[in-house]
Amino acid sequence: MVAALSPSRASDFMQCPLLYRFRVIDKLPSAPSAPAARGTLVHSVLERLFDLPSDGRTIEAAAALVEPQWQAMLARDPELSELMDESDPAAVAAWFSEAVTLIEKWFTLEDPTRLEPKERELYVETDLDGLTLRGYVDRLDLTATGEMRVVDYKTGKAPSEQFEAKAWFQMKFYGLVLWRLHGQVPRMLQLVYLGGDSKILRYSPDEDELLAVERKIKALWKAIETAAETGDWQPRTSKLCDWCDHRALCPAWGGTPPPLPERAAVLALDPHASAAPDLGDN
Repeated sequence: MVAALSPSRASDFMQCPLLYRFRVIDKLPSAPSAPAARGTLVHSVLERLFDLPSDGRTIEAAAALVEPQWQAMLARDPELSELMDESDPAAVAAWFSEAVTLIEKWFTLEDPTRLEPKERELYVETDLDGLTLRGYVDRLDLTATGEMRVVDYKTGKAPSEQFEAKAWFQMKFYGLVLWRLHGQVPRMLQLVYLGGDSKILRYSPDEDELLAVERKIKALWKAIETAAETGDWQPRTSKLCDWCDHRALCPAWGGTPPPLPERAAVLALDPHASAAPDLGDN
């Protein structure tokens, strides 16, 4: 068994252990949503933009990438076409226009002609006492002196301070993995929010903070192991329940979860035990 954890699944368990079960063990699909698809599209455009020479990284060039990147998404997942009501051309045009607007906002925050990312959509993993920590980093920049800047794009609005912890946990998770891989604490963690009043949030971690994240991950994994051993995946209600695709199955809301599948304890800990491993946020 190869135990593995991504920041997205770690966040699921912290938000609601039953949600973790539904996604990791039961593999219940989430309904595709237009905002999520638009976010993936914007991420893809910003990744591909850096294939162009620096002087060609213009707003116009980025906008021209929207349609081909959308077609590439459809080729990978044809069900995304169901998000579009072709009988309403105005709504379809507005959806793509909103994607372009998010991209245009990015140009007000960063200048791609002055950036040369070391890596884009970088898969990272490291071992933590037998637990594989893994995920994808949107962008990794290196300074002239070799210091790392970890960048993550968010197409939603920047959260209020009381809800920033989830986003920073993800970034510190990546910071920990990169530190363990390269022996160097990233100089900067950077969240680029494109929705609402677009802004960049920056944070410079130190070794003590990343060690604290490491301890938190170990404690979290112990809790996941306990739930896997007992089969006790408790719901944890919050305002986020209103957005949960699986609320109808949740006992906290009068629902009944499906029976635990065979080998549920293994599935909870080892993503390779199923045909659809999770690699984290994209």
